[in-house]
Amino acid sequence: MSHSNLRNLTLTVNGKEYNVTVEPRMLLSDVLRDELGLTGTHVGCEHGICGACTVIMDGRAVRSCLAFGVQADKAEITTVEGLAEPGGDLHPLQEAFWEKHGLQCGFCTSGMLMSACHFLKENPNPTREQIREGISGNLCRCTGYQNIVDAVEMAAELMNKNKESVEGPSDKKIIHSRGEVEV
Repeated sequence: MSHSNLRNLTLTVNGKEYNVTVEPRMLLSDVLRDELGLTGTHVGCEHGICGACTVIMDGRAVRSCLAFGVQADKAEITTVEGLAEPGGDLHPLQEAFWEKHGLQCGFCTSGMLMSACHFLKENPNPTREQIREGISGNLCRCTGYQNIVDAVEMAAELMNKNKESVEGPSDKKIIHSRGEVEV
């Protein structure tokens, strides 16, 4: 391939800006994994069916195996590596998946977490049926989904509890998902 066909991209991934030069045909999943070293985004089917490659791009859940890297120029992207807090505390979804055994082999987990993260932003108080529908675009061959649904339900409760703690009218306490209290 001629160097004149290469494209310069600027991406903000997990809050960090990256400048990369890629072929126009390179998939976003390959840019994330091969160019940026963010291997948490898994590639399963390469057809957008399994959901393992799901990332959040500009506030939307996107199958990174179906998007070209050039389509993400100037976009803000969150991958599974960006869910945890900067200090290392797990995101409530990660904590709930751990607590409720929402993973087995782990291959679908990154995509499941990202889809669930987007889903809970859109629907912070879901029913179990809504959770099942919300994750229905992600395939898991190991768990039977029950523990994943339990985990998403727990994460919604944790996220709502944290939100109430932060936005509470008078007490000014922050209760973290692990129960620590900050005044």
